[in-house]
Amino acid sequence: MEKKRGADTFLLRYLIMAAAQDCSLFLGFDFSTQQLKVVAIDGNLNVVHQNNVQFDSELPEFRTQGGVHIHADRLTVTSPVLMWVQALDLLLDKMKKAGFDFSRVRALSGSGQQHGSVFWTRGASETLQHLDPDQDLKQLLQDSFSVLDSPVWMDSSSRRQCDALQEAAGGAQRLAHITGSTAYERFTGNQIAKIRATRPEEFQSTERISLVSSFAGSLFLGGYAAIDYSDGSGMNLLDIRSRTWSQICLDAVAPQLDLLLGNPKPSSSILGPVSSFFVQRYGFSQSCRVVAFTGDNPASLAGMRLQQGDIAVSLGTSDTVFLWIEDPHPALQGHVFCNPVSEHAFMALLCFKNGSLTRERIRNECAGASWELFSDALRDTPLGNGGNIGFYFDSMEITPPAVGVHRFDPQDVQVSSFSPQVEVRSLVEGQFLSRRLHAERLGYCIIPGARVLATGGASSNKEILQVLSDVFNAPVYTIDVSNSACLGSAYRALHGLSAESGTSFSDVAKNAPEPQLVATPHAEAQEVYDLLLQRYARLEERVLQKTRP
Repeated sequence: MEKKRGADTFLLRYLIMAAAQDCSLFLGFDFSTQQLKVVAIDGNLNVVHQNNVQFDSELPEFRTQGGVHIHADRLTVTSPVLMWVQALDLLLDKMKKAGFDFSRVRALSGSGQQHGSVFWTRGASETLQHLDPDQDLKQLLQDSFSVLDSPVWMDSSSRRQCDALQEAAGGAQRLAHITGSTAYERFTGNQIAKIRATRPEEFQSTERISLVSSFAGSLFLGGYAAIDYSDGSGMNLLDIRSRTWSQICLDAVAPQLDLLLGNPKPSSSILGPVSSFFVQRYGFSQSCRVVAFTGDNPASLAGMRLQQGDIAVSLGTSDTVFLWIEDPHPALQGHVFCNPVSEHAFMALLCFKNGSLTRERIRNECAGASWELFSDALRDTPLGNGGNIGFYFDSMEITPPAVGVHRFDPQDVQVSSFSPQVEVRSLVEGQFLSRRLHAERLGYCIIPGARVLATGGASSNKEILQVLSDVFNAPVYTIDVSNSACLGSAYRALHGLSAESGTSFSDVAKNAPEPQLVATPHAEAQEVYDLLLQRYARLEERVLQKTRP
């Protein structure tokens, strides 16, 4: 048995090396909110082609702003599904004009903005299977959708349906335990329930419901593509442990909903060969394989090549934390999804609203609007800040739901102010203690070899990253994520060819550019911050009790 496994491993490595040495290409698409992008890589993971279509400027007939339509109630937000179809026509035509050789593509995959839904009308499956290569996709599919305006992730109009789903599941925490998240307005199950309630005729004529990702996969497949486990985790419908639809949740949304959704599949699944439409119209090889599409956040995890124990922190207007976890503990804040590159692991996502704008405010008030002086303050104050802790929620925070500025001295007495230098460190330490606290509550734990990958605007500030390294007691690396969802999809396309035989994603992606080491923790960091984290958790609960309505 061992000998056979060794032979299989050797064969797989040989095939991957062969792909690297021949002229094979792998495509990764990203159907995001404002544009459709594509990246082509070769077998050595070098980017050989990039292209995009901007929805607002290049498809003005759809009259979108930022790729969406915001309706009169300011809560309903949709995108025209035919805009996404026409964007693919336009993108592939651009690639053809640029001389891209589609015949070299061995496999393709992609991602879509999470939570969005597409409603195919009765007969659409038949249409997909018989696409005329002499016509473009928009002409061929213009009558294939029962709902022309697809709900997207920015929509917040389904509160009533969220409440009903949580009640049916036995409460918010129980729903989170099953599906990885409490009920969110943007999550697909609640949007489906709303469409069923408010547009019953369109719902009755629906033959299949796709996510944006599986809709895009369906175009390439020439038939309905399965929803993958990872993007399916963002619907409030999938049991993230059994990786099957939760019957309790399905029944709360619509009768026989499983028939409309189809069976979910592993994210590394090969769904089949590319449709003959693309072979005849663009010159794809008949042997080109379509690997399951996934959500943009899971695809970004693949693009950043997170591994077990890693955490990625995006330091932007809002701060986002991506986690690789093995034993999830879904909570009332944050989201747990099935991992897109490891079938038995999970990923988690946390969003913190008060990010760079809050850092800029403290810089302006306490460091003379100078990042240099801000950095000096971090350098000149001790790890742990002498026991001073602060919470800086200029806007109502998401994680946790609290607002206001709250400062505590070393005796946990609330105070009205700190000195400017203490204020600077209090802000940065407080933000990163919060990121670590809520990551650990979802099941993250710091293990030997763990890395922190930092991205976003503040990742250029060495002193901020030093605090991040100390709080997590792990080395911090910076990584370019400008095309992470596209790249992750292209890597996943390559991985899909060998995943069934047990080749790991990290094996396939090992030749990708390495992140840059920028900070390592001080020797005393673990002792300081393990204790400070316990105090921070207690004080956060005090802040929450104080700010709850």
